[in-house]
Amino acid sequence: MVIPPVRLLAKVRQRIRLKGYSIRTEKSYVSWIKRFVLFHDKRHPQDMGKHEIEAFLSHLVMKRNVASSTQNQASNAILFVYTHVLNRGGTNEGLWYHSPRRRRYNPYEPEASLCLFYLNRQNCLYIQSGYAINHVQI
Repeated sequence: MVIPPVRLLAKVRQRIRLKGYSIRTEKSYVSWIKRFVLFHDKRHPQDMGKHEIEAFLSHLVMKRNVASSTQNQASNAILFVYTHVLNRGGTNEGLWYHSPRRRRYNPYEPEASLCLFYLNRQNCLYIQSGYAINHVQI
């Protein structure tokens, strides 16, 4: 009796359940792995490496315009396959990748610094603290 080989996504689901990840993580990872494989014309991840991963993640940012957290989730799903399912060390091949977090722009920051520039030292300290300004008796 010949036992058929276990398919990639079945291995991924099996490994995720073995590690005790949540069902939503499982669904998300499987979805990202499917997208990764379909993006590369159904090539097996075993035949791909760092360049294919970078191409897929770049596609997500440039063409799909996804957020950095979404890109990180896709990256984690792909790297899960390489490290836990295919047993290829991601750190050895330089596969670990996280997109940089964007610094949020505060539109009031320039105006606030300009106002603080024109205040005297005592009032400036009250305003900078934010908390103490509520407790000042006028």
